Amino acid sequence: MTMTHDDIPPSPFAGEATDRFFGLPMAMARAMQLRGERIGNDRAQVRMGFQPDQANSRGEVHGGSIATLLDCALAAAARAHDPAAYGVATIDLTLHYVAVGTGDLIATAHCERRGRSISFARGEVRAEDGTLVALATGTFKLVARQPARG
Repeated sequence: MTMTHDDIPPSPFAGEATDRFFGLPMAMARAMQLRGERIGNDRAQVRMGFQPDQANSRGEVHGGSIATLLDCALAAAARAHDPAAYGVATIDLTLHYVAVGTGDLIATAHCERRGRSISFARGEVRAEDGTLVALATGTFKLVARQPARG
């Protein structure tokens, strides 16, 4: 499923604080160095900056970090039709690790089908050199965001 970033519009949330993720508050985004780079057209692209404390002595990123990256990327694709209006809750996530990941990792995801409340997405993680690291599918419940209280 190789997607190029040309398939995904730039994020309207560019420059957001490090504890926000495509417009939603998410402290984990800062801890995991997740940056929402692109979102729209039922797609999302997320970069996870390399952190030595999330890798082994050979610089191979821990599988749990890769799982978090995929969960966030697929969830973003599930709400890519209107990211300011929806959050999501993960119902199911299936991962397949293909190769070790080193350096910054980039996840791309696509929402395959969206119902009134349930969405299905798939995605992949690649290293900056293009090496396929992992694949995933997921099911997500759309959650309407509450308007901000003034």
